[in-house]
Amino acid sequence: MIRKFIIGSAFSALLSGCTAGVGTEDKDPGAIPEQVVALAAPYQNVATARLLPRDGCYWYLHDGPVETTFLPLRTVDGRPICTA
Repeated sequence: MIRKFIIGSAFSALLSGCTAGVGTEDKDPGAIPEQVVALAAPYQNVATARLLPRDGCYWYLHDGPVETTFLPLRTVDGRPICTA
């Protein structure tokens, strides 16, 4: 019984080190252009939007009922907003 507890605790500790912070690898690019704000669908939090250099698209921080994660910023018709 104690052995199972120790193994389970060690396994949990090992897995807890495998998480990655959301958005930690990208720098804050500054203010979002007004043209991007005008294109974005109204249900998105544009105040948290940022341009990610790895794909050239804008992403916003979605605070959902289960988790908080970055999602692609989209237009009203569902297209992602990216730079040319």
